[in-house]
Amino acid sequence: MIQANNVTLRVGKKALFEDVNIKFTEGNCYGLIGANGAGKSTFLKILSGVLETTNGDVSITPGQRLSVLEQDHFKYDAYPVMDTVIMGNERLYQIMKEKDAIYAKEDFSDEDGIRASELEAEFAEMDGWDAESNAAMLLNGLGVETDLHYSQMADLNGNEKVKVLLAKALFGNPDILLLDEPTNHLDLDAIAWLEEFLINFENTVIVVSHDRYFLNKVCTHTADIDYGKIQLYAGNYDFWYESSQLIIKQRKEANKKKEEQIKELQEFISRFSANASKSKQATSRKRALEKIELDDIRPSSRKYPYIDFRPEREIGNEVLTVEGISKTVNGEKVLDNISFIVGHDDKIALVGGNELAKTTLFQILMGEIEPDEGTYKWGVTTSQAYFPKDSTAEFDNDYTITDWLMGYSAVKDVTYVRGFLGRMLFAGEDGVKKVKVLSGGEKVRCLLSKMMISGANCLLFDEPTNHLDMEAITALNEGMKKFKGVEIFACHDHQVVQTTANRIMEILPDGTLIDKITTYDEYLESDEMARKRTVYTSTANPEDD
Repeated sequence: MIQANNVTLRVGKKALFEDVNIKFTEGNCYGLIGANGAGKSTFLKILSGVLETTNGDVSITPGQRLSVLEQDHFKYDAYPVMDTVIMGNERLYQIMKEKDAIYAKEDFSDEDGIRASELEAEFAEMDGWDAESNAAMLLNGLGVETDLHYSQMADLNGNEKVKVLLAKALFGNPDILLLDEPTNHLDLDAIAWLEEFLINFENTVIVVSHDRYFLNKVCTHTADIDYGKIQLYAGNYDFWYESSQLIIKQRKEANKKKEEQIKELQEFISRFSANASKSKQATSRKRALEKIELDDIRPSSRKYPYIDFRPEREIGNEVLTVEGISKTVNGEKVLDNISFIVGHDDKIALVGGNELAKTTLFQILMGEIEPDEGTYKWGVTTSQAYFPKDSTAEFDNDYTITDWLMGYSAVKDVTYVRGFLGRMLFAGEDGVKKVKVLSGGEKVRCLLSKMMISGANCLLFDEPTNHLDMEAITALNEGMKKFKGVEIFACHDHQVVQTTANRIMEILPDGTLIDKITTYDEYLESDEMARKRTVYTSTANPEDD
Protein backbone atom coordinates (compact mmCIF):
# COMPACT_ATOMS: atom_id res chain seq x y z
CA MET A 1 0.00 0.00 0.00
CA ILE A 2 1.12 3.56 -0.74
CA GLN A 3 -0.64 6.56 0.76
CA ALA A 4 -0.48 10.36 0.46
CA ASN A 5 -1.21 12.11 3.75
CA ASN A 6 -2.24 15.81 3.63
CA VAL A 7 0.15 16.36 0.71
CA THR A 8 0.64 19.95 -0.43
CA LEU A 9 3.14 21.05 -3.07
CA ARG A 10 3.67 24.72 -3.80
CA VAL A 11 5.60 26.09 -6.76
CA GLY A 12 6.21 29.71 -5.86
CA LYS A 13 2.88 31.07 -4.68
CA LYS A 14 0.85 28.52 -6.65
CA ALA A 15 -0.35 25.35 -4.92
CA LEU A 16 -0.11 22.50 -7.43
CA PHE A 17 -1.57 20.12 -4.83
CA GLU A 18 -3.25 21.05 -1.58
CA ASP A 19 -4.15 18.75 1.33
CA VAL A 20 -4.33 15.63 -0.84
CA ASN A 21 -5.27 12.44 1.01
CA ILE A 22 -5.47 9.26 -1.04
CA LYS A 23 -4.68 5.58 -0.49
CA PHE A 24 -3.61 3.12 -3.22
CA THR A 25 -4.12 -0.49 -2.16
CA GLU A 26 -2.88 -3.90 -3.28
CA GLY A 27 -4.59 -5.67 -6.14
CA ASN A 28 -5.81 -2.48 -7.82
CA CYS A 29 -4.69 -0.54 -10.87
CA TYR A 30 -5.26 3.21 -10.62
CA GLY A 31 -5.44 5.45 -13.69
CA LEU A 32 -4.18 8.93 -12.78
CA ILE A 33 -5.88 11.40 -15.12
CA GLY A 34 -6.12 15.17 -15.51
CA ALA A 35 -5.57 17.98 -17.99
CA ASN A 36 -2.11 18.89 -19.26
CA GLY A 37 -0.37 20.78 -16.46
CA ALA A 38 -2.63 19.34 -13.76
CA GLY A 39 0.36 17.62 -12.18
CA LYS A 40 0.04 13.92 -13.04
CA SER A 41 3.75 13.30 -13.57
CA THR A 42 4.58 15.56 -10.64
CA PHE A 43 2.34 13.52 -8.34
CA LEU A 44 4.07 10.30 -9.43
CA LYS A 45 7.41 11.94 -8.57
CA ILE A 46 6.03 12.82 -5.14
CA LEU A 47 4.93 9.21 -4.59
CA SER A 48 8.32 7.88 -5.69
CA GLY A 49 10.21 10.29 -3.44
CA VAL A 50 11.89 12.19 -6.29
CA LEU A 51 10.09 15.39 -5.24
CA GLU A 52 9.66 16.56 -1.67
CA THR A 53 6.29 17.93 -0.56
CA THR A 54 5.78 21.38 0.94
CA ASN A 55 3.55 19.80 3.59
CA GLY A 56 2.38 16.26 4.32
CA ASP A 57 4.10 13.00 3.50
CA VAL A 58 3.92 9.73 1.56
CA SER A 59 3.93 6.40 3.41
CA ILE A 60 4.59 2.92 2.04
CA THR A 61 3.91 -0.40 3.75
CA PRO A 62 7.22 -1.43 5.37
CA GLY A 63 9.21 -3.94 3.34
CA GLN A 64 7.41 -3.26 0.05
CA ARG A 65 9.45 -2.53 -3.08
CA LEU A 66 8.48 0.36 -5.34
CA SER A 67 9.37 0.37 -9.05
CA VAL A 68 9.21 3.34 -11.43
CA LEU A 69 9.26 3.65 -15.22
CA GLU A 70 12.28 5.91 -15.79
CA GLN A 71 12.27 8.59 -18.49
CA ASP A 72 16.04 9.09 -19.03
CA HIS A 73 16.71 7.02 -22.15
CA PHE A 74 20.49 7.45 -21.92
CA LYS A 75 21.02 6.64 -18.24
CA TYR A 76 21.97 3.00 -18.84
CA ASP A 77 23.94 3.36 -22.08
CA ALA A 78 27.05 1.89 -20.39
CA TYR A 79 25.23 -1.34 -19.45
CA PRO A 80 24.01 -4.40 -21.38
CA VAL A 81 20.28 -4.73 -21.97
CA MET A 82 19.95 -7.80 -19.72
CA ASP A 83 21.73 -6.09 -16.82
CA THR A 84 19.52 -3.01 -17.22
CA VAL A 85 16.34 -5.05 -16.90
CA ILE A 86 17.58 -6.99 -13.86
CA MET A 87 18.51 -3.67 -12.21
CA GLY A 88 14.77 -3.27 -11.81
CA ASN A 89 15.27 -5.35 -8.66
CA GLU A 90 18.20 -3.42 -7.21
CA ARG A 91 18.91 -5.85 -4.38
CA LEU A 92 18.99 -8.87 -6.70
CA TYR A 93 21.36 -7.06 -9.06
CA GLN A 94 23.67 -6.15 -6.16
CA ILE A 95 23.76 -9.79 -5.05
CA MET A 96 24.63 -10.94 -8.57
CA LYS A 97 27.49 -8.46 -8.87
CA GLU A 98 28.86 -9.21 -5.40
CA LYS A 99 28.75 -12.97 -6.10
CA ASP A 100 30.59 -12.49 -9.40
CA ALA A 101 33.25 -10.38 -7.68
CA ILE A 102 33.84 -12.99 -4.95
CA TYR A 103 34.06 -15.91 -7.39
CA ALA A 104 36.49 -13.92 -9.56
CA LYS A 105 38.98 -13.63 -6.70
CA GLU A 106 42.24 -15.53 -7.08
CA ASP A 107 42.79 -15.63 -3.29
CA PHE A 108 39.37 -17.01 -2.33
CA SER A 109 39.25 -17.10 1.53
CA ASP A 110 37.05 -18.89 4.05
CA GLU A 111 35.30 -15.59 4.76
CA ASP A 112 34.59 -15.27 1.03
CA GLY A 113 33.09 -18.75 1.05
CA ILE A 114 30.81 -17.91 3.97
CA ARG A 115 29.74 -14.67 2.32
CA ALA A 116 29.14 -16.42 -1.02
CA SER A 117 26.99 -19.02 0.74
CA GLU A 118 24.87 -16.28 2.34
CA LEU A 119 24.48 -14.54 -1.01
CA GLU A 120 23.57 -17.78 -2.77
CA ALA A 121 20.79 -18.42 -0.23
CA GLU A 122 19.36 -14.93 -0.68
CA PHE A 123 19.81 -15.20 -4.45
CA ALA A 124 17.79 -18.44 -4.59
CA GLU A 125 15.11 -16.98 -2.32
CA MET A 126 14.71 -14.04 -4.74
CA ASP A 127 14.30 -16.41 -7.72
CA GLY A 128 17.69 -15.31 -9.00
CA TRP A 129 18.32 -18.44 -11.06
CA ASP A 130 15.38 -17.50 -13.27
CA ALA A 131 16.25 -13.80 -13.44
CA GLU A 132 17.57 -13.84 -17.00
CA SER A 133 14.76 -15.99 -18.36
CA ASN A 134 12.19 -13.76 -16.62
CA ALA A 135 13.86 -10.66 -18.06
CA ALA A 136 13.92 -12.25 -21.52
CA MET A 137 10.20 -13.02 -21.26
CA LEU A 138 9.46 -9.34 -20.54
CA LEU A 139 11.68 -8.14 -23.37
CA ASN A 140 10.19 -10.57 -25.88
CA GLY A 141 6.67 -9.67 -24.81
CA LEU A 142 7.40 -6.00 -25.47
CA GLY A 143 8.90 -6.79 -28.87
CA VAL A 144 12.65 -6.52 -28.13
CA GLU A 145 14.29 -9.13 -30.36
CA THR A 146 16.27 -11.90 -28.62
CA ASP A 147 19.51 -10.98 -30.43
CA LEU A 148 19.40 -7.58 -28.67
CA HIS A 149 19.14 -8.95 -25.12
CA TYR A 150 22.89 -8.89 -24.55
CA SER A 151 23.63 -5.78 -26.63
CA GLN A 152 24.74 -2.52 -25.07
CA MET A 153 21.93 -0.08 -24.34
CA ALA A 154 23.87 2.57 -26.28
CA ASP A 155 23.43 0.50 -29.47
CA LEU A 156 19.61 0.47 -29.26
CA ASN A 157 17.33 2.97 -30.96
CA GLY A 158 14.94 5.19 -29.00
CA ASN A 159 11.90 2.91 -29.21
CA GLU A 160 13.94 -0.13 -28.14
CA LYS A 161 15.34 1.75 -25.14
CA VAL A 162 11.81 2.71 -24.06
CA LYS A 163 10.81 -0.96 -24.11
CA VAL A 164 13.88 -2.01 -22.09
CA LEU A 165 13.17 0.64 -19.44
CA LEU A 166 9.59 -0.58 -19.26
CA ALA A 167 10.79 -4.18 -18.84
CA LYS A 168 13.10 -2.93 -16.06
CA ALA A 169 10.13 -1.37 -14.25
CA LEU A 170 8.08 -4.57 -14.55
CA PHE A 171 10.91 -6.91 -13.55
CA GLY A 172 10.89 -8.85 -10.30
CA ASN A 173 7.23 -8.49 -9.32
CA PRO A 174 7.42 -5.10 -7.54
CA ASP A 175 4.87 -4.42 -4.78
CA ILE A 176 4.08 -0.93 -6.13
CA LEU A 177 4.46 0.00 -9.79
CA LEU A 178 4.44 3.63 -11.00
CA LEU A 179 4.11 4.02 -14.78
CA ASP A 180 4.20 7.41 -16.52
CA GLU A 181 2.97 7.07 -20.12
CA PRO A 182 4.06 3.43 -20.55
CA THR A 183 2.41 3.10 -23.99
CA ASN A 184 4.41 5.94 -25.58
CA HIS A 185 6.45 4.64 -28.52
CA LEU A 186 5.00 1.13 -28.17
CA ASP A 187 3.40 -0.54 -31.17
CA LEU A 188 -0.11 -1.94 -30.80
CA ASP A 189 1.16 -5.51 -30.25
CA ALA A 190 3.40 -4.39 -27.38
CA ILE A 191 0.54 -2.37 -25.87
CA ALA A 192 -1.73 -5.43 -26.03
CA TRP A 193 0.94 -7.50 -24.26
CA LEU A 194 1.33 -4.83 -21.56
CA GLU A 195 -2.44 -4.74 -21.05
CA GLU A 196 -2.52 -8.46 -20.33
CA PHE A 197 0.50 -8.19 -18.03
CA LEU A 198 -1.13 -5.46 -15.93
CA ILE A 199 -4.54 -7.16 -15.88
CA ASN A 200 -2.86 -10.22 -14.33
CA PHE A 201 -0.56 -8.19 -12.04
CA GLU A 202 -1.62 -8.78 -8.42
CA ASN A 203 0.05 -5.82 -6.70
CA THR A 204 -0.51 -2.04 -6.80
CA VAL A 205 -0.26 -0.12 -10.08
CA ILE A 206 -0.57 3.65 -10.59
CA VAL A 207 -0.45 4.63 -14.25
CA VAL A 208 -0.59 7.89 -16.20
CA SER A 209 -1.67 7.45 -19.82
CA HIS A 210 -3.40 9.35 -22.61
CA ASP A 211 -4.60 6.07 -24.12
CA ARG A 212 -8.29 5.76 -23.19
CA TYR A 213 -8.61 2.17 -24.43
CA PHE A 214 -5.58 1.17 -22.39
CA LEU A 215 -6.99 2.79 -19.23
CA ASN A 216 -10.34 1.10 -19.79
CA LYS A 217 -8.65 -2.29 -20.15
CA VAL A 218 -6.32 -2.22 -17.15
CA CYS A 219 -7.74 0.16 -14.52
CA THR A 220 -9.91 -0.86 -11.60
CA HIS A 221 -9.97 2.71 -10.25
CA THR A 222 -9.54 6.25 -11.60
CA ALA A 223 -7.89 9.10 -9.70
CA ASP A 224 -8.89 12.43 -11.24
CA ILE A 225 -6.66 15.48 -10.67
CA ASP A 226 -8.49 18.81 -11.03
CA TYR A 227 -7.70 22.13 -9.35
CA GLY A 228 -5.10 20.65 -7.01
CA LYS A 229 -7.42 17.97 -5.62
CA ILE A 230 -7.60 14.25 -6.38
CA GLN A 231 -10.99 12.56 -6.50
CA LEU A 232 -11.01 8.76 -6.48
CA TYR A 233 -13.59 6.78 -8.49
CA ALA A 234 -14.09 3.00 -8.49
CA GLY A 235 -14.03 1.98 -12.15
CA ASN A 236 -12.13 2.59 -15.38
CA TYR A 237 -11.87 5.72 -17.54
CA ASP A 238 -15.30 5.40 -19.17
CA PHE A 239 -16.89 4.84 -15.76
CA TRP A 240 -15.12 7.96 -14.44
CA TYR A 241 -16.35 10.03 -17.39
CA GLU A 242 -19.96 8.91 -17.02
CA SER A 243 -19.86 9.27 -13.22
CA SER A 244 -18.25 12.70 -13.25
CA GLN A 245 -20.72 13.99 -15.84
CA LEU A 246 -23.62 12.54 -13.84
CA ILE A 247 -22.37 14.18 -10.63
CA ILE A 248 -22.08 17.56 -12.36
CA LYS A 249 -25.56 17.15 -13.85
CA GLN A 250 -27.05 16.21 -10.48
CA ARG A 251 -25.38 19.16 -8.74
CA LYS A 252 -26.62 21.55 -11.42
CA GLU A 253 -30.15 20.18 -11.11
CA ALA A 254 -29.93 20.44 -7.31
CA ASN A 255 -28.76 24.05 -7.64
CA LYS A 256 -31.63 24.79 -10.02
CA LYS A 257 -34.15 23.47 -7.49
CA LYS A 258 -32.50 25.51 -4.74
CA GLU A 259 -32.61 28.63 -6.92
CA GLU A 260 -36.33 28.09 -7.54
CA GLN A 261 -36.87 27.61 -3.79
CA ILE A 262 -34.87 30.78 -3.05
CA LYS A 263 -36.96 32.74 -5.55
CA GLU A 264 -40.22 31.50 -3.97
CA LEU A 265 -39.01 32.37 -0.46
CA GLN A 266 -37.82 35.80 -1.54
CA GLU A 267 -41.17 36.55 -3.21
CA PHE A 268 -43.08 35.48 -0.10
CA ILE A 269 -40.87 37.58 2.19
CA SER A 270 -41.16 40.57 -0.13
CA ARG A 271 -44.97 40.32 -0.24
CA PHE A 272 -45.73 39.60 3.41
CA SER A 273 -42.89 40.96 5.57
CA ALA A 274 -44.98 44.11 6.31
CA ASN A 275 -48.16 42.10 6.92
CA ALA A 276 -48.71 41.62 10.67
CA SER A 277 -50.71 38.40 10.26
CA LYS A 278 -47.98 36.88 8.04
CA SER A 279 -44.93 38.28 9.86
CA LYS A 280 -44.16 35.02 11.70
CA GLN A 281 -44.30 33.08 8.44
CA ALA A 282 -42.09 35.68 6.72
CA THR A 283 -39.56 35.45 9.57
CA SER A 284 -39.59 31.65 9.35
CA ARG A 285 -38.92 31.81 5.62
CA LYS A 286 -36.04 34.24 6.17
CA ARG A 287 -34.40 31.66 8.44
CA ALA A 288 -35.01 28.94 5.82
CA LEU A 289 -33.53 31.19 3.13
CA GLU A 290 -30.37 31.75 5.15
CA LYS A 291 -29.82 27.98 5.42
CA ILE A 292 -29.92 27.34 1.66
CA GLU A 293 -26.45 27.12 0.13
CA LEU A 294 -25.78 26.61 -3.54
CA ASP A 295 -23.14 24.03 -4.46
CA ASP A 296 -19.92 25.59 -5.72
CA ILE A 297 -19.55 24.00 -9.16
CA ARG A 298 -16.17 24.95 -10.54
CA PRO A 299 -15.61 24.39 -14.25
CA SER A 300 -13.07 21.67 -15.03
CA SER A 301 -9.53 22.71 -15.92
CA ARG A 302 -9.81 20.46 -18.98
CA LYS A 303 -10.00 22.16 -22.37
CA TYR A 304 -11.09 20.39 -25.54
CA PRO A 305 -9.98 21.70 -28.94
CA TYR A 306 -12.47 21.68 -31.81
CA ILE A 307 -11.22 19.54 -34.70
CA ASP A 308 -13.31 19.52 -37.86
CA PHE A 309 -11.81 18.46 -41.19
CA ARG A 310 -14.04 19.70 -44.04
CA PRO A 311 -13.15 18.72 -47.63
CA GLU A 312 -13.65 21.53 -50.16
CA ARG A 313 -14.70 19.17 -52.95
CA GLU A 314 -16.30 15.76 -53.11
CA ILE A 315 -13.94 12.92 -53.92
CA GLY A 316 -14.43 10.84 -57.07
CA ASN A 317 -14.34 7.09 -57.57
CA GLU A 318 -10.63 7.01 -58.43
CA VAL A 319 -8.68 7.81 -55.27
CA LEU A 320 -5.33 6.03 -55.13
CA THR A 321 -3.78 3.09 -56.94
CA VAL A 322 -0.55 1.54 -55.65
CA GLU A 323 1.17 -1.11 -57.78
CA GLY A 324 4.20 -3.18 -56.82
CA ILE A 325 5.96 -0.65 -54.59
CA SER A 326 9.21 -1.81 -52.98
CA LYS A 327 11.69 0.20 -50.93
CA THR A 328 14.95 -0.59 -49.15
CA VAL A 329 16.12 1.75 -46.38
CA ASN A 330 19.63 1.42 -44.89
CA GLY A 331 19.97 -2.07 -46.31
CA GLU A 332 16.60 -3.26 -44.98
CA LYS A 333 13.74 -4.01 -47.37
CA VAL A 334 10.84 -2.35 -45.54
CA LEU A 335 8.31 -2.53 -48.41
CA ASP A 336 8.15 -5.56 -50.71
CA ASN A 337 5.86 -5.49 -53.76
CA ILE A 338 3.06 -3.56 -52.02
CA SER A 339 -0.14 -3.18 -54.07
CA PHE A 340 -3.60 -1.88 -53.16
CA ILE A 341 -6.47 0.27 -54.44
CA VAL A 342 -8.14 2.87 -52.21
CA GLY A 343 -11.89 3.43 -52.49
CA HIS A 344 -13.68 6.74 -51.82
CA ASP A 345 -15.17 5.50 -48.51
CA ASP A 346 -11.98 3.98 -47.11
CA LYS A 347 -10.56 4.85 -43.73
CA ILE A 348 -7.39 2.76 -43.62
CA ALA A 349 -5.31 2.04 -40.51
CA LEU A 350 -1.70 1.01 -41.14
CA VAL A 351 -0.61 -1.34 -38.35
CA GLY A 352 2.36 -3.56 -37.58
CA GLY A 353 5.54 -3.28 -35.57
CA ASN A 354 7.75 -1.84 -38.32
CA GLU A 355 7.43 1.91 -37.78
CA LEU A 356 9.95 2.70 -40.50
CA ALA A 357 7.91 0.79 -43.09
CA LYS A 358 4.76 2.80 -42.35
CA THR A 359 6.58 6.13 -42.39
CA THR A 360 8.33 5.16 -45.64
CA LEU A 361 5.01 4.38 -47.31
CA PHE A 362 3.59 7.74 -46.23
CA GLN A 363 6.64 9.56 -47.57
CA ILE A 364 6.34 7.77 -50.92
CA LEU A 365 2.62 8.54 -51.24
CA MET A 366 3.31 12.22 -50.46
CA GLY A 367 6.11 12.41 -53.04
CA GLU A 368 8.86 13.03 -50.49
CA ILE A 369 10.89 9.99 -51.58
CA GLU A 370 10.85 7.70 -54.61
CA PRO A 371 10.14 3.94 -54.45
CA ASP A 372 12.83 1.56 -55.69
CA GLU A 373 10.19 -0.24 -57.74
CA GLY A 374 6.50 0.20 -58.52
CA THR A 375 4.16 3.15 -59.00
CA TYR A 376 1.33 5.03 -57.32
CA LYS A 377 -1.29 7.39 -58.73
CA TRP A 378 -3.69 9.76 -56.99
CA GLY A 379 -7.06 10.44 -58.64
CA VAL A 380 -7.61 13.82 -60.32
CA THR A 381 -10.35 14.80 -57.83
CA THR A 382 -8.14 14.19 -54.80
CA SER A 383 -6.20 16.62 -52.64
CA GLN A 384 -3.94 15.50 -49.80
CA ALA A 385 -3.01 16.79 -46.35
CA TYR A 386 -0.25 15.05 -44.43
CA PHE A 387 0.67 14.79 -40.76
CA PRO A 388 4.34 13.63 -40.60
CA LYS A 389 5.77 11.80 -37.61
CA ASP A 390 8.86 14.03 -37.70
CA SER A 391 7.88 17.67 -38.20
CA THR A 392 11.23 19.21 -37.16
CA ALA A 393 11.85 20.91 -40.53
CA GLU A 394 8.31 22.32 -40.56
CA PHE A 395 9.01 24.50 -37.53
CA ASP A 396 12.67 25.39 -38.13
CA ASN A 397 11.98 29.06 -38.94
CA ASP A 398 11.26 32.43 -37.32
CA TYR A 399 7.56 32.66 -38.21
CA THR A 400 4.90 33.42 -35.64
CA ILE A 401 2.09 30.87 -35.38
CA THR A 402 -0.29 33.16 -37.28
CA ASP A 403 2.19 33.87 -40.10
CA TRP A 404 3.11 30.19 -40.31
CA LEU A 405 -0.50 29.08 -40.77
CA MET A 406 -1.22 32.01 -43.12
CA GLY A 407 1.32 30.48 -45.50
CA TYR A 408 -0.94 27.43 -45.91
CA SER A 409 -4.25 29.29 -46.15
CA ALA A 410 -5.96 30.12 -49.43
CA VAL A 411 -7.70 32.97 -47.60
CA LYS A 412 -5.06 35.56 -46.62
CA ASP A 413 -7.01 37.06 -43.77
CA VAL A 414 -5.68 37.22 -40.20
CA THR A 415 -9.12 36.88 -38.59
CA TYR A 416 -9.89 33.83 -40.71
CA VAL A 417 -6.58 32.16 -39.84
CA ARG A 418 -6.84 32.98 -36.15
CA GLY A 419 -10.26 31.32 -36.15
CA PHE A 420 -8.58 28.00 -36.92
CA LEU A 421 -5.92 28.63 -34.28
CA GLY A 422 -8.62 29.47 -31.74
CA ARG A 423 -10.26 26.11 -32.35
CA MET A 424 -6.95 24.52 -31.36
CA LEU A 425 -6.73 26.53 -28.11
CA PHE A 426 -4.28 29.19 -29.36
CA ALA A 427 -5.93 32.30 -27.96
CA GLY A 428 -4.97 35.98 -27.85
CA GLU A 429 -1.22 36.53 -27.68
CA ASP A 430 -0.52 32.89 -28.56
CA GLY A 431 -0.76 33.91 -32.21
CA VAL A 432 2.50 35.87 -32.02
CA LYS A 433 4.52 33.04 -30.46
CA LYS A 434 7.40 31.78 -32.60
CA VAL A 435 6.77 28.30 -33.97
CA LYS A 436 10.31 27.13 -33.21
CA VAL A 437 9.76 27.51 -29.44
CA LEU A 438 6.48 25.57 -29.31
CA SER A 439 6.10 22.45 -27.18
CA GLY A 440 5.51 19.06 -28.77
CA GLY A 441 1.76 19.24 -28.11
CA GLU A 442 1.52 22.78 -29.50
CA LYS A 443 3.30 21.74 -32.69
CA VAL A 444 0.84 18.88 -33.16
CA ARG A 445 -2.10 21.27 -32.73
CA CYS A 446 -0.51 23.59 -35.33
CA LEU A 447 -0.20 20.72 -37.81
CA LEU A 448 -3.84 19.77 -37.25
CA SER A 449 -4.82 23.43 -37.87
CA LYS A 450 -2.87 23.26 -41.12
CA MET A 451 -4.76 20.11 -42.15
CA MET A 452 -8.12 21.68 -41.30
CA ILE A 453 -7.40 24.87 -43.23
CA SER A 454 -6.25 22.90 -46.29
CA GLY A 455 -9.73 21.61 -47.17
CA ALA A 456 -8.14 18.36 -48.44
CA ASN A 457 -10.34 15.32 -49.10
CA CYS A 458 -7.57 12.75 -48.42
CA LEU A 459 -5.88 12.89 -45.02
CA LEU A 460 -2.69 10.99 -44.16
CA PHE A 461 -1.65 10.77 -40.49
CA ASP A 462 1.60 9.27 -39.19
CA GLU A 463 1.15 8.94 -35.41
CA PRO A 464 -0.89 12.11 -34.79
CA THR A 465 -1.65 11.36 -31.12
CA ASN A 466 1.98 11.60 -29.98
CA HIS A 467 2.38 14.57 -27.58
CA LEU A 468 -1.38 15.18 -27.30
CA ASP A 469 -3.28 15.15 -24.03
CA MET A 470 -6.39 13.03 -23.60
CA GLU A 471 -8.76 15.90 -24.38
CA ALA A 472 -7.01 16.65 -27.68
CA ILE A 473 -6.91 12.94 -28.57
CA THR A 474 -10.65 12.71 -27.91
CA ALA A 475 -11.27 15.74 -30.14
CA LEU A 476 -9.03 14.34 -32.90
CA ASN A 477 -10.81 10.98 -32.67
CA GLU A 478 -14.17 12.70 -33.16
CA GLY A 479 -12.82 14.75 -36.07
CA MET A 480 -11.43 11.67 -37.81
CA LYS A 481 -14.70 9.75 -37.32
CA LYS A 482 -16.80 12.59 -38.79
CA PHE A 483 -14.52 13.34 -41.76
CA LYS A 484 -16.31 12.78 -45.09
CA GLY A 485 -13.28 11.79 -47.10
CA VAL A 486 -10.48 9.22 -47.28
CA GLU A 487 -8.08 8.64 -44.42
CA ILE A 488 -4.88 6.60 -44.26
CA PHE A 489 -3.33 6.65 -40.82
CA ALA A 490 -0.93 4.99 -38.41
CA CYS A 491 -1.77 5.41 -34.74
CA HIS A 492 -0.87 3.70 -31.46
CA ASP A 493 -4.18 4.67 -29.86
CA HIS A 494 -6.34 1.55 -30.00
CA GLN A 495 -9.60 3.46 -29.62
CA VAL A 496 -8.77 5.80 -32.50
CA VAL A 497 -8.01 2.83 -34.75
CA GLN A 498 -11.06 0.83 -33.67
CA THR A 499 -13.59 3.67 -33.97
CA THR A 500 -12.21 5.22 -37.18
CA ALA A 501 -10.88 2.50 -39.50
CA ASN A 502 -13.03 0.32 -41.75
CA ARG A 503 -9.99 -1.28 -43.37
CA ILE A 504 -6.79 -2.61 -41.83
CA MET A 505 -3.42 -2.92 -43.57
CA GLU A 506 -0.63 -4.61 -41.65
CA ILE A 507 2.89 -4.25 -42.99
CA LEU A 508 4.65 -7.42 -41.91
CA PRO A 509 8.29 -7.80 -40.80
CA ASP A 510 9.29 -9.02 -44.27
CA GLY A 511 7.80 -5.91 -45.93
CA THR A 512 4.72 -7.61 -47.39
CA LEU A 513 1.11 -6.68 -46.70
CA ILE A 514 -2.04 -8.12 -45.16
CA ASP A 515 -5.06 -6.09 -46.31
CA LYS A 516 -8.51 -6.64 -44.78
CA ILE A 517 -11.81 -4.77 -44.90
CA THR A 518 -12.73 -5.08 -41.23
CA THR A 519 -12.54 -3.28 -37.91
CA TYR A 520 -9.35 -3.47 -35.88
CA ASP A 521 -10.79 -5.62 -33.09
CA GLU A 522 -12.23 -8.07 -35.61
CA TYR A 523 -8.88 -8.16 -37.37
CA LEU A 524 -6.99 -8.95 -34.19
CA GLU A 525 -9.39 -11.77 -33.40
CA SER A 526 -9.66 -13.34 -36.83
CA ASP A 527 -5.99 -13.10 -37.80
CA GLU A 528 -4.30 -13.61 -34.46
CA MET A 529 -2.49 -16.78 -35.51
CA ALA A 530 -1.66 -15.50 -38.99
CA ARG A 531 -0.06 -12.39 -37.48
CA LYS A 532 2.42 -14.56 -35.55
CA ARG A 533 3.71 -16.40 -38.61
CA THR A 534 7.17 -15.63 -39.91
CA VAL A 535 6.25 -16.34 -43.52
CA TYR A 536 3.57 -14.15 -45.06
CA THR A 537 1.88 -13.61 -48.38
CA SER A 538 0.63 -10.27 -49.61
CA THR A 539 -3.10 -9.71 -50.03
CA ALA A 540 -3.08 -7.20 -52.85
CA ASN A 541 -6.80 -7.07 -53.53
CA PRO A 542 -9.04 -6.78 -50.44
CA GLU A 543 -12.12 -7.53 -52.50
CA ASP A 544 -10.97 -11.17 -52.66
CA ASP A 545 -11.32 -11.55 -48.85
